[in-house]
Amino acid sequence: MPITPRALNRSTLARQLLLRREPIGPEEALRRVVALQAQQPASPYIALWNRVEGFDPAVLDRAVRDRRAVRSTLMRLTLHLVHTEDYRPFREAMEPVLRGSRLGDARFRASGLTADDVRALLPGLLRYAEQDRSAEELRGMLAELTGAPMESAAWRMLRQYAPLWHAPAGGPWSFGTRQSYAAAAGGFVPRTDPGAAAEGLRTMLLRYLQGFGPATVADMAQFAMVPQNRVRPALQALGDRIERLEGPGGAVLHDLPGAPRPDPGTPAPPRLMAMWDSTLLVYADRSRVIPPAYRKTVIRVNGDVLPTVLVDGYVAGVWRPRGTAVEVGAFHPLPEETWRALEPEARSLAALLAGRDPAAYRRYDHWWTKGIPAAEVRLLAAD
Repeated sequence: MPITPRALNRSTLARQLLLRREPIGPEEALRRVVALQAQQPASPYIALWNRVEGFDPAVLDRAVRDRRAVRSTLMRLTLHLVHTEDYRPFREAMEPVLRGSRLGDARFRASGLTADDVRALLPGLLRYAEQDRSAEELRGMLAELTGAPMESAAWRMLRQYAPLWHAPAGGPWSFGTRQSYAAAAGGFVPRTDPGAAAEGLRTMLLRYLQGFGPATVADMAQFAMVPQNRVRPALQALGDRIERLEGPGGAVLHDLPGAPRPDPGTPAPPRLMAMWDSTLLVYADRSRVIPPAYRKTVIRVNGDVLPTVLVDGYVAGVWRPRGTAVEVGAFHPLPEETWRALEPEARSLAALLAGRDPAAYRRYDHWWTKGIPAAEVRLLAAD
């Protein structure tokens, strides 16, 4: 019997710890959800607050400080927070994409350096970055190694390619606007042979299905931004570690045998999701969580993904911090019982933000100024 769209939604919510908060620590939660998109420093904290019972942000601070959770450019060429154990295979899987997109970028090629030059430079650069270094220090080191200064755009491409972790810099969310970097642990230099990338991709796909399955080949390619012609042979090589299922409209889905697939009728509590929450972005068919009518409102033309409200497992609105309260804009009228269920969520979220940064997403308020098509707006958890 084919898996229905609603059953796919509930599978995602279960694996993403969104059907109920789990009594686990942030590190275990990070492993369970696979990766958290992290270009906005507050977002991993809010994402884990949604998923971990009694979430304590100080515990995540320690995991970041001790390099058990690391922030680096990975899937979809964006910053992610991942568990240290996942970094190496994920980075190996992404090597061809990062090399082609970053070192093949015209802004990098304008520096006169080639991919071969970078391979020769990396060992010295990474030795220098065995202790935390600022961007200015790393660019100065590169100037010494190459005999010429590197333009900002070319440096940005190189640091996104290099196996560098963002070093915690304090502040309310561990990372701030002034970045420091450190070499990935163990003197890791990504291997460039196709076999290494294929091995890393097989591991990544298994991890992806743990956190987001069942999924199509197109979904898996979207998660990592790798070509589908790399995904297919990787799945084939995994053999009976993967099972094939029938999805909506006869779509071929892949999953791990025995992975949780809750009943489609399983209740889903409302959630106030972080900006760029990975759940909204890791499928080619985003209707699994975002109704098509709301997609352009939530995912803006410049790539900003607004903080959303999930109701019954689907995006039903957006939210933003407003002083000591949370403003919720619903895209369609919500029952009073839903608003009542959102009140304790907003109260808990407001308390998290108050302890760190009450206006964590202030720079994105311009989207509200330009107009959000909300059917109803309420200020929740106001004093």
